[in-house]
Amino acid sequence: MQLPGPVLIAPDKFKGTLTAPDVAGAIAAGLREERPDVEVRLAPVADGGDGTVDAALAAGYSRMTVPVSGPTGYPVDTEIAYDGETAVVELASASGLALLDPDDLDALGASSDGTGEALLAALSTGARRIVLGVGGSACTDGGAGLLTVLGARVLDVNGNPVAPGGGPLANVGEVDLSGLDPRIAEVEVVLASDVDNPLTGPHGAARVYGPQKGANPEQVELLDSALARYAQAVVAAGGLDVADQPGSGAAGGVGFAALAALGATMRPGVDVVLDLVDFDRRLDGAGLVITGEGALDEQTLHGKAPAGVAARAIEAGIPVVAVAGRCDLTGERLAEAGIDAAYALLDVEPDPQRCMADPAPLLTRLGRTLAQKHL
Repeated sequence: MQLPGPVLIAPDKFKGTLTAPDVAGAIAAGLREERPDVEVRLAPVADGGDGTVDAALAAGYSRMTVPVSGPTGYPVDTEIAYDGETAVVELASASGLALLDPDDLDALGASSDGTGEALLAALSTGARRIVLGVGGSACTDGGAGLLTVLGARVLDVNGNPVAPGGGPLANVGEVDLSGLDPRIAEVEVVLASDVDNPLTGPHGAARVYGPQKGANPEQVELLDSALARYAQAVVAAGGLDVADQPGSGAAGGVGFAALAALGATMRPGVDVVLDLVDFDRRLDGAGLVITGEGALDEQTLHGKAPAGVAARAIEAGIPVVAVAGRCDLTGERLAEAGIDAAYALLDVEPDPQRCMADPAPLLTRLGRTLAQKHL
């Protein structure tokens, strides 16, 4: 078969096993073994959560490693990607749930301080735009820690600084935003997120996501009321009244802080990442697009990276196939997303543990299969 153009490989990570660049490289190896004559382009992507910085680095951004405070205060290293004009900060690697052992969750005390420290580092690059990718947070502090690091003051009813975390926000008396780093006002802040939850209420940050961060029912109620009190104080300090806006509940309320106090605009995460990696230029002239992620399921169809990749490819009239650890979608559902066919690791290795332990060789095998069937 003579392909009308290059193959563009644009997968997301296989969570818990391989980064998106590793996935793309393994698939490419199989394609090249079978069809060394075909041009292959790599464009690893993400959906705005963890992996966003990896995607930017793979696209040629520079790397900055920054020591920050983890969600419970211990030091962690986070990475920032920047290219002179744009800096990319990923909340998951600074204030993420994955940084904590299941036995060390702190639903009331975990904070977003580290993400604020990463934002300060991003400001130091001189970037005119900062992309804040949120998702997978360990905290439900409404972004109070982030704002405090950036120069705001969050005070209790006695005028003392409130302790880190969402629980202590129950005693908020005043928020002062006048000390925010003035550089914030000079940059464009983009909140990359697909979460449409408001800050509080039945669909808010605490009630929907608090339990997975270790909150019991009583703590969920405490966090929800604390966030409501904190939001009122932020608005009284001159912040925007956006607590009910979709996305304010993203990352335990970091979305609220970004929208209310940092002047951020919110965009779908996958669209932000595709623009970061100059996806449309890489797509130009391609004859086939290969995308994928660890599990192709119903969530994939709602703002995940493969769906975003497929949408752009279909708009350009380019066929799409997908790879995954497992595929739970019917052919009809895949077609609705613009994906012609899907190939799973479980198709070539029925043992899920082996698929998780060493997926790269299996992806290379799938790459050869794709070459045989589609090139």
